[in-house]
Amino acid sequence: MDGSSSLAGRLLVAMPGIGDPRFEHAVILICSHDDEHAMGVRLDHPAPGVDVATVLDRLDLPPAESAPDRPVLVGGPVERERGFVVHSDDWLSQGSSVPFGEGLALTGTRDALVAMGDPVAGPRRSLLALGYAGWDEGQLEAELAENVWLIADADADLVFDQDHASKWSRALRQVGVSEAGALSGQAGRA
Repeated sequence: MDGSSSLAGRLLVAMPGIGDPRFEHAVILICSHDDEHAMGVRLDHPAPGVDVATVLDRLDLPPAESAPDRPVLVGGPVERERGFVVHSDDWLSQGSSVPFGEGLALTGTRDALVAMGDPVAGPRRSLLALGYAGWDEGQLEAELAENVWLIADADADLVFDQDHASKWSRALRQVGVSEAGALSGQAGRA
């Protein structure tokens, strides 16, 4: 797959009636996409009762000085015990961070957790997600052909803001859909 067809740095927006309750009204940031796989993090589903400060405390890491009550997101159904920090690319961990899209990076190491709590040396914007959404070779392309997802540009405010309840409808508006009821999950042929 050439770089122009990769969806890394773009959003997947679930169509109504997706048929999988794990992804109902989901907005997923694609962090990696090539011929063999795709990987993304769901942006709109806070983990009940878990915030960044709690995670840092449990791992005996320095407390988050900036926005300690930020929720931890359920990034997807794969490896839900593993944390992934999506952040602005103004901070990168040597050998661990994977830049993607425009100004974004993904890091899955403890130093990213420490950095996200540091308002001076850490990334300007960040979020912590447990787990990820993953697709094997051709699986995402098949779902796109079946009209399961819409593709939207990844706006940094949508990615990082805390208004999780409206992310799906805002992402739909980015692709020109003002009313979700107008969408059909049925693919057609002309």
